[in-house]
Amino acid sequence: MEKTKVYSLLNKIRHTRPLIHNITNIVVANFSANGLLALGASPVMADAIEEVSEMASAANAVVLNMGTLNQGTAQSMLLAGKSANEHGIPVVLDPVGVGATTFRSQKAQELIEQIKFDVIRGNSAEIANLIGEKWKIRGVDAENSTGDVQALAQMAAEKLNTVVVVTGKEDMITNGTDTYVVYNGHSILTKVTGTGCLLSTVVGAFAAVEKNYLEAATAALTFYGVAAEIAAHKTGELGPGSFQIELINQLSSISSSEIDLNGSFKRLN
Repeated sequence: MEKTKVYSLLNKIRHTRPLIHNITNIVVANFSANGLLALGASPVMADAIEEVSEMASAANAVVLNMGTLNQGTAQSMLLAGKSANEHGIPVVLDPVGVGATTFRSQKAQELIEQIKFDVIRGNSAEIANLIGEKWKIRGVDAENSTGDVQALAQMAAEKLNTVVVVTGKEDMITNGTDTYVVYNGHSILTKVTGTGCLLSTVVGAFAAVEKNYLEAATAALTFYGVAAEIAAHKTGELGPGSFQIELINQLSSISSSEIDLNGSFKRLN
């Protein structure tokens, strides 16, 4: 995949304004919606059991985020995901905090058993716990580890038959056979709540316009990482609040030349 594809997909999003149906958590709903609008997509944040199936069937992608999980949202996720599967609509899972509690882990297993996910994005601990591997997690954050993230991502992709994205200092994207690593991003992303959740919705937007979900996810992470780097540079020492606002600005204004200059990824195999 060439860098030109990153911007061609971004242009396609901005031209077609795909509808991205999010069932997400209360902490990040506003941030995610604003990020999608800035990118050029159209967000909808419906989670009522009475309408999620219908809403999912009308969307161009569905993103399920387990951040503030309860029985009601878990049921809504199942209904939306099944509806999306029936209508050939891509589904992205963000298994926030999987492994932190028994309830969260059980609901994650129900989702992956009953829904075909096209992309699953999480940190190393979330992805590991999703497939029954031991990896420490504290709250919703992965603890530092020296584990082989590439091997973990490939194992998860093979086991779950999907594209797996493991985000961290370097981001691994794999379908189990082919793997990309993205080097873009900035450490200040970890200082703002919801930047990972917003990334998952961005992946959904790219998946809405590109059926090769490995390339869609790689393009999404490259685009998002470059936007974060530019936002961090522009806000300097002002802190995470200023960075958060500037990140939204960059999702809206980033250019093909900036992606060409700053985008950094490669195919590993």
